Amino acid sequence: MVPSDRNRPLYMISVAAELAGVHPQTLRIYEAKGIIKPKRSAGNTRMYSQADIEHLELVSQLTDEGINLAGVMRILDLKTQIDKRDEEVEKLRRQNSALADKLHELEIRNSITALVRVESSANIKRLGN
Repeated sequence: MVPSDRNRPLYMISVAAELAGVHPQTLRIYEAKGIIKPKRSAGNTRMYSQADIEHLELVSQLTDEGINLAGVMRILDLKTQIDKRDEEVEKLRRQNSALADKLHELEIRNSITALVRVESSANIKRLGN
């Protein structure tokens, strides 16, 4: 599945509940608590994406392990923060790599410029003799 497709709302609440292995009322409770935020159709029908289903599966896994909803919410918040930091780190890595490439290019240019100056000086001295 293409990453952008993961966020496309596809499933109504009954299908999403079945895919996630929970009751539709559970999805309504999760929405009220802010654990899940389904999109809404023009007719105000809750619509869930594949990313939402995966999110619900994680919530189910955590609650099956005995973690209460307050703990689940805290874990999900921390996961969101980690994901954002990972994105920032990756962005900084790309910037660092680009800067390293530019620095390497400048060092090569400086070396070439220095060699050209030495050659020019040597040629001028030879012509002067």
